[in-house]
Amino acid sequence: MKRPFEVKHPYLKIHIDDLVQTTFDDLQSQFLILPLGSNFVEYPRFQDAYEVLKRRTSTFKNWSAGAVWDALREDSLAFLVLRTILGMSTPEWAELANSDLRVDIEQNAARRLDVVCRKGKDFFERLAKGRGEETRRRVDALVEIAVQYIGRGAGSAVEGAVHRLNKVDTSLGLESLRHVASRHVPYAVLLYERYLGRPFASHRDSISGIIGDGMESVIEDCLSRAGLTFRKTKGAERVEGFEQAPDFIVPDEWNPAVVIEAKITGDDGTARDKVARIERLVAIAAQRMKDRGRAFQVVACIDGRGFRVRKKLMEQLIMATKGKVFTFKTISSLIENTRLSVLQVAC
Repeated sequence: MKRPFEVKHPYLKIHIDDLVQTTFDDLQSQFLILPLGSNFVEYPRFQDAYEVLKRRTSTFKNWSAGAVWDALREDSLAFLVLRTILGMSTPEWAELANSDLRVDIEQNAARRLDVVCRKGKDFFERLAKGRGEETRRRVDALVEIAVQYIGRGAGSAVEGAVHRLNKVDTSLGLESLRHVASRHVPYAVLLYERYLGRPFASHRDSISGIIGDGMESVIEDCLSRAGLTFRKTKGAERVEGFEQAPDFIVPDEWNPAVVIEAKITGDDGTARDKVARIERLVAIAAQRMKDRGRAFQVVACIDGRGFRVRKKLMEQLIMATKGKVFTFKTISSLIENTRLSVLQVAC
C-alpha cells in the first residue's frame, strides 16, 4: 500500500480513504513510552528512601515531625515518599500548609523542593546545618502538616463526596499506615490505588514539556545528516512572515523552501489545533505564490493516538500538505520525498 507522500495529488483525492488508513496504521501509541527526564526515580531508589522513613519512625509508631526530619536528613528522597503517603501533588501540599498553618509557600517553591530532594541524599542535612532559614521554614511547615493529616486520617464520611485521605494507607490515620507497612497489601488494593492515581501520572506531568522533543530530535538529526541549512524555532518565538512560527524552516525564514510542523499527541483536541496551524501555513504559502511567484512546501511530522481519533482530520491534513505527512515509522523517508531532496543535492 502506498503512503501519501509517495503519490501525486490526483491520486490523493481518489484513494484518500486508503491513504488515511495507511497513515493510521503507521501511528504509534506514544503514551506507552515516556522519556525518563532528569528527575525520574527508579523503584529501588524509592524503596531505599521508604525504608529510611519507616525505620526512623519505628514503622510509623513514632510519628512526629522530629522523626520525619531525621529521615529527611538521612535521605532527602524521604520527602517524596512522605508526599506519596499523603497522596497529593506538591502545590496541594503547599496549600494545606498555607491554609492550616498560615505559612505562605509559593507553588513553585514547593515544586523545587520536590525536585531537589531527588538530586542527592544530603540536601536536607545540608539545609539543617546551613543558612537557608526561609527554605527550612517551608520544609518545617510541609512536614508538620503532612504529619498532622496522615496521623488524623480521613475522618467521617461526607455524603456525596470522597475524602482525599480515604486511601488504604491513610483512611484510619496511623492505624492504616502501620497496617500496610507491616503486612503485604493485597494486589487488588494496589491495583485500585493505581486506578485512583493513574500510573505514571506525576512523572508524565513532570516531563510533559519534553514528550514532543523526541520527534523534533529525529527531524533535526535527519536534516543535519543531509547537510541541510535549517532553523529550529523556539516555543512562542515570533518569526517574520509567520503568524505562528513553524517548528523548522529550511533553509531560513527570509527564503523558506520547506517548513515542517512536528507534533506527538494523545489528545484529539491538540491534534485538531495542530492541523489548523498547518492549514494556515498552507494558506500563507499560497499567498506567497500570488505575491512573489514562489511558495514554500508544508510538511507535517506527526505521531500519537490523538491523530487517529478523527478520520476527517487526517483527510484534511493529507490534502492540505499534498500528502507530505510523516510519522516516526516513515520519517526516514522525509528527505527523499520532499523538496528537501533538491536542497540536499545542492549542498
